[in-house]
Amino acid sequence: MPEITEGMIAVDDALKNVLAGVSQLGSEDISVGEAQGRILAADVASHLTQPPVDVSAMDGYAVRAADVAKVPATLTQIGESAAGSGFDGKIEAGQTSRIFTGAPVPEGADTIVIQEDTDVDGDQITMKEASPAGKFIRPAGLDFKTGDVLLKAGIKLNSRNTALAAAMNVPWLKVTRQPRVAILSTGDELVMPGEPLGPDQIISSNSIGLAAFVQANGGVPINLGIAKDDPDSLREILATITGTDMLVTIGGASVGDYDLVKTVLGEEGLDITFSRVAMRPGKPLIFGKINGIPMLGLPGNPVSAGVTAALFLRPAISKMLGAEDTTHVTETAVLGLDLAENDKRQDYIRATLTIGGDGALTATPFDRQDSSMLARFAEADCLVIRAPFAEPIKAGERVEIIRLDG
Repeated sequence: MPEITEGMIAVDDALKNVLAGVSQLGSEDISVGEAQGRILAADVASHLTQPPVDVSAMDGYAVRAADVAKVPATLTQIGESAAGSGFDGKIEAGQTSRIFTGAPVPEGADTIVIQEDTDVDGDQITMKEASPAGKFIRPAGLDFKTGDVLLKAGIKLNSRNTALAAAMNVPWLKVTRQPRVAILSTGDELVMPGEPLGPDQIISSNSIGLAAFVQANGGVPINLGIAKDDPDSLREILATITGTDMLVTIGGASVGDYDLVKTVLGEEGLDITFSRVAMRPGKPLIFGKINGIPMLGLPGNPVSAGVTAALFLRPAISKMLGAEDTTHVTETAVLGLDLAENDKRQDYIRATLTIGGDGALTATPFDRQDSSMLARFAEADCLVIRAPFAEPIKAGERVEIIRLDG
């Protein structure tokens, strides 16, 4: 069991438990043209050698280096080599072939004289500059060779990776299946955007934001809708999670009379690992498994939900995807505002980032850190990390941060 102090588990311990509770998913084959942003599930070796033969790096003339050791030297043009249409003949002493960038170097030639260093008179080409053997020639296999493993399992594929895979003549890539993340909001007060809004109701913005968050981090969001503060409503929606890889609930995780998540999910088979974390915002955070499906119960406050998603949901999705690294990427920045001492909970302070003329990164916290202020959260670029019982700190000192967009 995780070590708990006053009913709360430390942030690092909570993350370890979340990561231990999820597993990498299986793989699927997809077209290389659809692989942007996916996580590679198997190493990829090249199917060919690139370039397949020696090719020219410049427009000019393919010659024997021995024929242009002394210049000017006039040679007879006997052919032309272009990309996709090479010269089949052999360059003998006193001969040359016109050649273009990317074209195969003809047999017998071992260097290129660029066209700017020549004078042309019909088929008589005068070389005005010497060119040593190998100059302006890209040898076969310069880029890669058949069998070279150039893409490793666990990397997140980008446009450069997919271009390389295509150049390796690999039409299909094995990638980790995207996790299907079910999102369930709870509360009588919630309505979807555009629906009639009663005097005591609010918009269910968290479900929209978290769906976008899941998608941005490589998952497939499944919005289950809103469960009312009624056990039967919650049970009815829970019956639809079969086939998903993770359940994320929003709200209903604290100790209020209408917070039914722990109670109802417990009756439906939820095994809770922890339910309170020593952090601000986001203390009422649940993690466990319900009928074998990992479940993360986020707080209902918009900022609390967003912060806990960044700290726990993103790493969980990364592990399910088989990413190389599931840890938080932290960096340091100059603090732009004095901060008071911290209490026993680890604090994640919303801040904006600016880059000064000297290139220094400055994190400036908002003056008010209320967990209901979604507009401020949308404006934030990062979280300033404040350890439990941290001493007061002055503007200008360095602090550790986590970027909200990863």
